[in-house]
Amino acid sequence: MPAVVDWGRRDYSESLEAMRALVRARRARLAPDTLILVEHPSVLTVGVEGDDGTAAASGLPVVAVERGGKATYHGPGQLVGYPVVDLEARGRDVRRFVRDVEEVVVRAVGSFGVRAEHVSGRPGVWVGGTRKIASIGIAVDHWVTFHGFALNVDLDLSPFVRFRPCGFDGSVMTSLTREAGRPVRLDETRTPVVEAWNRVFGPEARAGSGRAPETSVSLPSA
Repeated sequence: MPAVVDWGRRDYSESLEAMRALVRARRARLAPDTLILVEHPSVLTVGVEGDDGTAAASGLPVVAVERGGKATYHGPGQLVGYPVVDLEARGRDVRRFVRDVEEVVVRAVGSFGVRAEHVSGRPGVWVGGTRKIASIGIAVDHWVTFHGFALNVDLDLSPFVRFRPCGFDGSVMTSLTREAGRPVRLDETRTPVVEAWNRVFGPEARAGSGRAPETSVSLPSA
């Protein structure tokens, strides 16, 4: 069974370096597939597709990273998950991996009575097709994944209107608290996320389908 580690609340830059170290360990077969759970202080991250200028003007701390996509926000009340997974054993299927990560979130929020979904051509997890409850952005290094998802649980959504998250108007962002119609504590979401992670990424869920070799990939986030 893949491992799960919970870092609690941790600075983004410190977490980034620790995640990169785990990626190196996974590539060297010194660590198992691992889901990192963490909550970050307020920070805006910008992926490889760059920024349209609104991130720099937001007044928030900004960190450039190697994941796919443009800008997104992390802050208190958001559960961030970083799956460090070796895709060699999973058919080197990056797009399936992204959809599986989305499926983890879909199942987890479903346990709170919130019906979320995948939307074709729009990475992330959506409610009603128009309200985004979670962002997805990954990178792949020698077939080991890193970065991941950000689930808005009980998050102040106002920072999203200070820039264009993943190119969208910030008003599209929603939270589990808003959609459930009641306050949902971050701690309430950890167990449903881990249970969904184990169901989707457990050994019985693995599938092999050979793909052409690839060294480094970044997929969009939204």
